[in-house]
Amino acid sequence: MFETSIAGSLPKPEWLAETQKLWPQWRAEGEALRQAKADATLLWVKTQEDAGMDIIGDGEQARQHFVHGFLEQVEGIDFVNKVKMGIRNNRYDAMVPQVVAPLRLKGRVHAFEARLARAHTQRKLKFTLPGPMTIVDTVADRFYGAGEEGRIKMAFAFAELLNQEALALQADGVDIIQFDEPAFNVYLDAAADWGVKALERAAQGLTCTTAVHICYGYGIQANIDWKQSLGEEWRQYEKVFPALAKSSIQQVSLECFHSHVPMDLMALLQGKDVLVGVIDVASDVVETPEQVADTIGKALQFVPKARLLPCTNCGLAPMSRAVAEAKLKALVDGAALARQRYA
Repeated sequence: MFETSIAGSLPKPEWLAETQKLWPQWRAEGEALRQAKADATLLWVKTQEDAGMDIIGDGEQARQHFVHGFLEQVEGIDFVNKVKMGIRNNRYDAMVPQVVAPLRLKGRVHAFEARLARAHTQRKLKFTLPGPMTIVDTVADRFYGAGEEGRIKMAFAFAELLNQEALALQADGVDIIQFDEPAFNVYLDAAADWGVKALERAAQGLTCTTAVHICYGYGIQANIDWKQSLGEEWRQYEKVFPALAKSSIQQVSLECFHSHVPMDLMALLQGKDVLVGVIDVASDVVETPEQVADTIGKALQFVPKARLLPCTNCGLAPMSRAVAEAKLKALVDGAALARQRYA
């Protein structure tokens, strides 16, 4: 009961990349970088195990960014001539590559780190991929056409590539494949319409556990400012949860602790496992086990015990290693306390 996991990313050690940045620059290149990525992946696998986490991730140590780490292995994308573009409905600007030709995978994307993590843990292994709608929102398009029709066409093209890699990750021994879709909390009507359909295309044919992560973003200033503009109640989930409840996706990961998301919205996910965010990624203050257990207890009003999995609100990438490690321990200790209270 209450199996613990992270949403996806963990801080990169300073010998691997710049620290506490969302788009960090690597410290090495070539074979030295490859080895550093492997070392960091194994470091975090061991750290998660030592903390007592039930489900282990690679911490996204081999990726500069959760979206662009996938795109680097896709043909038809120009990374040389990046352009500045407002993403997440112009919440903040980013330098993004451009789609300039039909999309194809160059080969495997994440085999290196997935197989490495699988070989070094006996626990359940979760691996994350960006969702189709969020990828579309994080690239500039010069090929698929303007307007919603072009966005949909491009999303389904990316969904096919994601599906190829997801099926290969499953063959690598990954137990849970999670697609990250923060864009679902921004483009609400489109998410409930074609966003969930594109997500299901990305997960087509998978027999491992499938999940989607929908959050309010990393703990960076642009996201903090956006949250402050959303009012007393954040009801974005209300639009997409019914569509996800009808979908084939098995798990939904959401933001909860220190958010203004009404907890009763979780009831819209009947029949799904709910990864409840009990760790705030926008604060360096480390939660107490009591706070974690209290959040779990409140969520149990709307989620059955067997379907509730405590998680982080989002990735921990921009945090310091020390804070991230302390938050992992708080997550584990809080889940243990919740087991005592609610078993």
